[in-house]
Amino acid sequence: MMTKKILRQVEYDKAAYNLAIEYLLSFESVGISRNLLSEYLEPMVDDLRPNSLPEVYFRLLGTAQNRSMGPSVIGKSIGGIEKLTRVLYDFDSKKVNGEFGDDWAKVLDEIEFQLQPSGKIRRTPRSLWPLFCRSITSSARFLCQFHDSSEFLNWVDVFDSDIKSRLALPLLLSAEIEGIGFPLACDFLKGMGYFNFGKPDVHIKTIFSGLDLVLQQVDDYSVFKAISRVAESNSVTVYNVDKLFWLIGSGNFHENPELGSDGRIQTNRDEFIQKASSELSIKFGAA
Repeated sequence: MMTKKILRQVEYDKAAYNLAIEYLLSFESVGISRNLLSEYLEPMVDDLRPNSLPEVYFRLLGTAQNRSMGPSVIGKSIGGIEKLTRVLYDFDSKKVNGEFGDDWAKVLDEIEFQLQPSGKIRRTPRSLWPLFCRSITSSARFLCQFHDSSEFLNWVDVFDSDIKSRLALPLLLSAEIEGIGFPLACDFLKGMGYFNFGKPDVHIKTIFSGLDLVLQQVDDYSVFKAISRVAESNSVTVYNVDKLFWLIGSGNFHENPELGSDGRIQTNRDEFIQKASSELSIKFGAA
């Protein structure tokens, strides 16, 4: 039997989730509907799974470039990371590892020679380009242990099938691949259709903290567990909860460029927190 404290938390989680849905539906005038939200919150697994090991490698690098100002400093400067196919042997991790090993500077030399990135290339160790090139070499080395994408996905399945070991997977990936910390590792996994993973990014942390959905300190681990708890309370996937609150924070409906300004609508994260926390306080008192 559930204790009163647990029941209260479940009801609180449900109320917060429903307020998030209501907030996004308040943008009906710009095209947000329940059907549209369902497309973002409940995608088909088969639409997200990679079909080859080079695609896994490409997605890892796409995740790695999302660190800080990476999309503009790296991707934009070469016309998109898909252009790296010329340098990275069509994203063949074994060939990349064989050619470059751990020599990130050699990778960067080749990128500069073949792709001629716009903007200044800083080579200090913690600058974005050197860090990204270390992601290129460490990702290639890591993926060399897998024969194909099926073997890689089966390996992920082992962790994902056990709730006690699931959290270890993003920690392992962040240890193996330079430039991909815990949040980005979670983002990589959920982007491949592993719906038990949510990314504890700045939007989720801010909203969950503002609505008292985090029961402990606001760190990656605590927020990851809080996303999972809210998902369980609402009988939806972790991906669903992650995407819902991320859409409130970002307003980014990127698959529908006809909405707002090229797919971006004018959501207001702080306004949502203020209104939702007020309604939750009225209904539940102190969280």
